[in-house]
Amino acid sequence: MRAAVSVHVPNRITDAERRALIERYVQGHQTVLAALEGISDGELDAKPDGWSAREIVHHLADSEMTSAIRLRRLLAEDNPVIDGYEEERFARVLRYADRPIEAALDAVSAARRTTAEILAQMTPADWARAGTHSESGSYSVEDWLRIYAAHAHDHADQIRRARSQA
Repeated sequence: MRAAVSVHVPNRITDAERRALIERYVQGHQTVLAALEGISDGELDAKPDGWSAREIVHHLADSEMTSAIRLRRLLAEDNPVIDGYEEERFARVLRYADRPIEAALDAVSAARRTTAEILAQMTPADWARAGTHSESGSYSVEDWLRIYAAHAHDHADQIRRARSQA
């Protein structure tokens, strides 16, 4: 009798979970706008938690544009390697602390809107696609959705905390 072989099977999401995650993803931009509503210059630049709300918005813009390309690569390329990036270096080199946020908010909105259009048309074969993340290993379309459905909401919470401590 042969010993059972343990094979790692990714934890697949159900159709209902997928729909909920997509809805959360779609709502992300509005959640960030709500967290910023009525923000003062002092609140925008306060850094009680390490990053100011201004820096968080710029991070979101860069991250959302990067995530949009990541999904497209997962769908269009066979076994892509998805590169990580140094968030702190981006913040410093791209001068997050010194730039207005309006264009960054537009970038978040555009990346999310165009990506939501793609998500709405994906097939079961699309949802099964995967590649490798340079920092964390196996990286599927479903992993991507789990991460980015939460990303804007997590940073909106961070903005609210920063505002409350400003």
